[in-house]
Amino acid sequence: MNRPIYMDNHATTPIDPRVLDAMLPYLTDQFGNPSSRNHAYGWRAEEAIDEARARVAALLGCSAKEVLFTSGATESNNLAIKGIAAANREKGNHIVTLATEHKSVLDPCHHLERDGFEVTVLPVDAEGLVSAEQVRAAITDRTILVSVMLANNEIGVIQPLAEIAAAARERGAVVHTDATQAVGKIPVAVNALGVDLLAITAHKFYGPKGVGALYVRTRTPRLRIAPLFEGGGQERGIRSGTLNVPGIVGLGMACAVAADLLHEEAERLQRLRDRLRARIVDRLDGVTVNGSLVHRLPNNLNLSFAFVEGEAMIMAMDDVALSSGSACSSASLEPSHVLRALGRGDELAHSSLRFGLGRFNTEQEVDAVAEKVVAVVGRLRELSPLYEAPRAASGASPLQGSEDTSWSH
Repeated sequence: MNRPIYMDNHATTPIDPRVLDAMLPYLTDQFGNPSSRNHAYGWRAEEAIDEARARVAALLGCSAKEVLFTSGATESNNLAIKGIAAANREKGNHIVTLATEHKSVLDPCHHLERDGFEVTVLPVDAEGLVSAEQVRAAITDRTILVSVMLANNEIGVIQPLAEIAAAARERGAVVHTDATQAVGKIPVAVNALGVDLLAITAHKFYGPKGVGALYVRTRTPRLRIAPLFEGGGQERGIRSGTLNVPGIVGLGMACAVAADLLHEEAERLQRLRDRLRARIVDRLDGVTVNGSLVHRLPNNLNLSFAFVEGEAMIMAMDDVALSSGSACSSASLEPSHVLRALGRGDELAHSSLRFGLGRFNTEQEVDAVAEKVVAVVGRLRELSPLYEAPRAASGASPLQGSEDTSWSH
């Protein structure tokens, strides 16, 4: 049985063989606890942790001591948001974020609202972007945190984070970014971005699941962040718990590989992404590209197909692995909150597919997926009583928002 073509690399990526090779010794004979300082097993584990921390720091352009290891981006985001809120409550109780953030940012913010914090959730424009001016206008004297993701997990839109961070710093607010989808895909340098906290996870760029990191600025003035839980004092007391040595080694190697391949891989994936888009939109009408094509991750394509349910398309393409929305919330039948924020109606939001290209995809796979999409959409539209009438009558889709140009591609 042939395996499905995998194009869901925003949900997770396969482990790179180089990453697996680096991890294997720490799953077998090098099994020591890095907190065991009295024998060689612990010493070797600690050395491996130090090497991995240096590799993460090199990719992010920060000091190794500014890297804290976590279980992944959800924990990193929660630690950043709740930790800053707890440590700075005497300074203020206001947080600014975006409507298109991942649920691991929005949900902690809403949790803090129940504890008396005020949260401003900024809208985005039709392309998924927010401006530094919008953020600046939202900040008050009580704002302690601005949280804006670098690249969106559904539509791949890259925010003007450096400008946003500069606006926040003018008012003394801490800046956090969920860089989960950006790291390993585009250059990410914390000093150039001007951020104070940055979350990543290994499994989004060919590392193992269950391990991530949080960059925490230590430059003067030192950033205060309260731990989510107490314990053995690991990771400067901010994130206690026995370190996941094999996972951390894998994260470090994934960073090293990404650093070597970053520009070459981005160029290749953008070529494949553009090829996929052209081979679909040139043969189908009623297709909407969701999000900016200019300010976008090179491997992301999010399309809505009028008059066709996304779930129906996925079921009809069981030989292709795709997502009809964020994998972290795919159990919900609600339309994507990200697409709603772009102004898409429920029908068009429900008709979306997210294509996430990755390191191991080929041009032949891109062509095969495009052929499959065109065939499936055509077949499903033949079954739809809504498809021909509006097209023949007006040449436009009643499902379009005011910003859509679906029928003209």
